[in-house]
Parts: sequence; C-alpha cells; structure tokens
Amino acid sequence: MHYLRLFYILYVLAWARLDEFLANQGAFTLIHSVLNVVLFWRKQSAPRAVRLRMALEKLGPIFVKFGQMLSTRRDLLPVDVADELAKLQDRVPPFPFAQVKTTIENAFGLPIEQVYAEFDTAPVASASVAQVHFATLANGQEVAVKVLRPGIAKVIHQDIALIKSLAWLVQALSSEGKRLKPLDIVDEFARHTEHELDLTLEAANCTQLAKNFPDKRLLIPEVYWDDCRKEVMTMQRMHGVPISQIDVLREKGIDITQLAHDGVEIFFTQVFRDGFFHADMHPGNIQVATEGIHKGKYIALDFGIMGSLSDTDKYYLARNFLAFFNRDYRDVAVAHIESGWVPPNTNVEELETAIRAICEPIFDKPLKDISFGRTLLSLFQMSRRFGVIIQPQLVMLQKTLLNIEGLGRELDPNIDLWQTAKPFLKKWMSEQVGWRSILKSVQKELPFVLKNAPEMPRLVHQFLQQNIQAQQHTPQQTKLAELIQAQHRHAKWQKWTSLSIAVLVLLQLASLIIILVK
Repeated sequence: MHYLRLFYILYVLAWARLDEFLANQGAFTLIHSVLNVVLFWRKQSAPRAVRLRMALEKLGPIFVKFGQMLSTRRDLLPVDVADELAKLQDRVPPFPFAQVKTTIENAFGLPIEQVYAEFDTAPVASASVAQVHFATLANGQEVAVKVLRPGIAKVIHQDIALIKSLAWLVQALSSEGKRLKPLDIVDEFARHTEHELDLTLEAANCTQLAKNFPDKRLLIPEVYWDDCRKEVMTMQRMHGVPISQIDVLREKGIDITQLAHDGVEIFFTQVFRDGFFHADMHPGNIQVATEGIHKGKYIALDFGIMGSLSDTDKYYLARNFLAFFNRDYRDVAVAHIESGWVPPNTNVEELETAIRAICEPIFDKPLKDISFGRTLLSLFQMSRRFGVIIQPQLVMLQKTLLNIEGLGRELDPNIDLWQTAKPFLKKWMSEQVGWRSILKSVQKELPFVLKNAPEMPRLVHQFLQQNIQAQQHTPQQTKLAELIQAQHRHAKWQKWTSLSIAVLVLLQLASLIIILVK
C-alpha cells in the first residue's frame, strides 16, 4: 500500500507537470526532458502555481496542510507560488457518526451515553485531522467535542515519510537544495503535525493560553480534563459570531474600530509579554462575543498550532520593532547582528541602507495602504542577500502577523498599526530593561534571598575557601610543585651519592695508610 501511494503521488506530480519547477536544477534537467518525451499527453495550460495548488488538493489533506505551511516560507518561494498556496483550505468531508461513536467509546471504555448526556451527530466543523461536534455533559454544561479521524496517524506518518523521500530527492539532485533545505522544512512540518495527533497537547495549550488572560480580554474555552483523552478533547462551548461576519457584528452593536485596536494589543501581549501565541489565527478560528458581560471580546478557538519565543527572542524582536517605529534603522541592523540573525561580519552600513529602503516607504500610511506580504517578501529577499538565518519560531510569528494583517484590513483599514502598537512596546521594553525590570527581579528573588539569608555567611566562606583551594591547584602551580619535589628528590640523591663516594674514598685512604705502615 505504501508503494501504491508513492506511485500515485508521482503520477499526480507528473500530471501537474511540477517537474517544471526543477527544470534547470542539476540532474532534474535530464529528468524533465525525458518526461516531456514519455508523457507527451500532458496538456496543462494553467500557471505553474495553480497547478501546484491543484496537485496538493488532489493528493489529500496532509499535502494541503504541507502546502499551507510552505505558503508561510516566503523566504524560500517565488511570489506567485506563495500567494497561490495561501489559498489552500483545510476542509475535507466529515467522517460518519458511527466512527465518531466508536472512537469515543474506545477512548473512555464506556458507552457514549455515559460520557455525554446529549451528542449532536452532525459535525459543526471538519478538517484533515479532526472534526468537532456539540454535546452536553451530565451536569447540563454545553460542550464542544473534538474527535480525531480514525486511522489518521498512520496516514500522516506514511505521507510524511513519502514527502521526506521527495525532499531528499530534491536536496540531492537540485543545485538549490542546500539553500532551500527541504528536509529541514519537512521535519518542521512533521513536528507540528505530530502535536495535532494528541488532543491532550492541544488541551494543555488551551489551558495555558487561558491562564495568560485571567482578565478575559481574550476568551478561551474551559477544558474539561476528566472528559479528555488523546483522541478526544472536551471543552466549553463558546457562543460568538465569526470575525469575518462584520455586518452581523455591526448589527449586534460591536465597535469595529475598538475591536481592531484590541486585536493588535492582544497579539502583541501574547508575543512580548507571554512569549506564547496562537499561531493559526485565520478567521475560522476567531469569533466575537455579542451578548452578556463579555460583549465585544475576542474568542479564540483551535489550539493545535501555537508559537513560542524565548526571552532573548522577545527582547530582540521588541528592540527591532521599537527601532523600526522610531525609524532608527541602524539600531535595527545592529540588533540583527547582536541576535545572531545575520553573520557577525555583516557590514552595518549596508544592512542599515537596505532596511531603510524597504521600511521607509510604508511609514505614515494606514493599514489599507500597506502590504505586509510585499514588505515581508522584500525583507526576505534582503535577508537572502545578507545571509540572514531564518529562525523557525520567527516563521510562526510571520504567519501569525499575516493573519493579523488580514483581520485588520477587514475590521478597520484606516487603523494606524504603528501608533497602536508603539505605546505597548515602549512599556514592555521599560519593564525589561528599565527600573521596572530591576524591581521585578528583586521581587522575584526576594523570597529565595530571605529564606537563605541565615546560611549566606557560611556559603560565602565555603565559596571563598573553595576558590582559594582551586587557585592553589591550578595546572601551572601543580606543575611547579611537581618540579620542586623532583628537585628535592634529585638533591637528596646527590647528597647520599656524595656521602657514599666520600666514605669509599676514606676507606681507600685508610687501606693505603695501613699498607704503608706495614
């Protein structure tokens, strides 16, 4: 079956004439020529990017997801390909309720009626890895239940293995293979897809994001852990209107301009305050509450793909953003070098000039007049020139930023992104490097200091004593001590040797005297 799938994949790739992409790449030149002769029946007039999208859709949901991930790598793809892959939709027909029931009963070891008081047999959403149903718990709580597709893990592992084989072929035979690093891209895709196969990991992501927003600025469904398994996730049912239905939101009395500003602040809060952000913020995963005390608040759904940043990443990103907002392009260049995103021998002046040429034209413009897609493309082209090392976590951030751009355009195209984000970033940087940072560190470490204060004199004494002993046993001093000991042994040997010779000489003289006397 594995090989039949491989032959089908190769057939679809040939049918779509995708060998054109590598027609001038090393050994693929000959392969392309042979295929043109052998497969003379191929008549595809559509543009190459469209043919690639059609082929991925034909190959099924895993290839669609792979294409979606590729669309975020604008540093590697031509513009037409990246734009076309961004149109891929992860929508597949739902699987039957009988399979849903079997999965739930196998996961819990109980009849479905003992797990859920009511269960809607019609799914409300269906994707490549799982689908969602509404249900009710025994206590009357309305829930949404996410169920993995039966046998999806095996399908994913087989298809990823085949994709990896194709990536190896491209890397081995293509002259661009080393730069594109297709195997690394497949490994990154496999890592994210593997996380989606365990719904307890998604439940953990959901819980963590909720902890990060206790003030309910961003509404996150509560997870019911007693009713979660690897194949099943049970969470609070959320009631809201999809963010894409702007006319409905206006009819419900939602302030669209305020919603746009709140979205920018929530995004930057996730990235810079928490370093943990929702990395799949397309309109299907974002709703708005239109009733009750949370009216006008965002609702986040689907937590299978999350991004994370280290403190170092957050610091350099914030520094880059602030320098960018202040049009201090030299500091942007220096931050790139200090962070290790570009080689240390990069010419600062040349990098500064290149960044200015890209960023200066978009200042003082509303969001409707700015294309982050084109700006990012220019930045990536510049990155390639200067040897920028693309960080995987920053690719996830770029994907999210493009989602935010799309949402912002829909909500309020006149929003000034710079003025909205700048105060937040200034405050965050002040907390990281100003007096607030010092106070925060003191507050964090104070309990530890107070707890260990009585032992501090003894610990300091031990440290100093160990330091002195360590200094006394440095390699040079040890070598010197060995030489001195050797000299002492040599001197002692010389002393006894001289004494022995003297005794022998005296004995010889005594013998001579005795002989003469006789």
